[in-house]
Amino acid sequence: MAPATTQDFKRVAVVTGASRGIGKAIAERLAADGRHVVLASRSEGPLSEVRSAIESAGGSASICATDMSNADAVQKMIDDTATEFGRLDILVNNAGVTRDNLALRMSDEEFDSVLNINLRGVFIACRAAARPMMRGKFGRIINIGSTSGVVGNAGQANYAAAKAGVIGLTKSFARELGAKNITANVIAPGFIQTDMTSGLPDSVTDKVLAAMAVRRLGIPEDIASAVAYVSSDEAGYLTGQVICVDGGLTMC
Repeated sequence: MAPATTQDFKRVAVVTGASRGIGKAIAERLAADGRHVVLASRSEGPLSEVRSAIESAGGSASICATDMSNADAVQKMIDDTATEFGRLDILVNNAGVTRDNLALRMSDEEFDSVLNINLRGVFIACRAAARPMMRGKFGRIINIGSTSGVVGNAGQANYAAAKAGVIGLTKSFARELGAKNITANVIAPGFIQTDMTSGLPDSVTDKVLAAMAVRRLGIPEDIASAVAYVSSDEAGYLTGQVICVDGGLTMC
């Protein structure tokens, strides 16, 4: 992890999966709002580019290459952050993978690998972050879910199960930590223009757009804006919630 500067940081945030897409947009928004952002992902190279962009815009960031499926590595990342900056205020669990397949064709390995990163990894990070947040008497845990975890999705039994699990996990942390001034919420994106959705055929995209109230795909900044509020000091009465940022796709 890069050494801290002498800047007196108002809040310190860890954002996992920060090298691209939604994670990158979240990191850049939190930095623009005055937080110091610890950028976490498996590979250091892409994170360096994100850090450079943040610093060029006047923000502050550091890097921690971390395998989110490795409990020891995640614990070390959290411990190092709390030690280096004297605090950890915000955790955004955004790291995730997909291994799509129809349920009848899905292998055990495809199912387990997605659950390992998308659910177990989130639990490990939340558990690790809870202690420094309790010491600081403040915390904002934001887990990036998916509308797949709310309504299911054909071809994504593993991904939908993991994201549904994240909802239950987050609500449990919200109940356990609420009295400590620590909130926990889920932001559930719909169809967002990222590498993950860029390969969708036009027929699928057209069908999705027709079901949306706003008739457009989302952009990473739409998710970053939601995270900016949920992670703010003003959001202390919001916890245990699932906020679907999906253009009205899943509204009842």
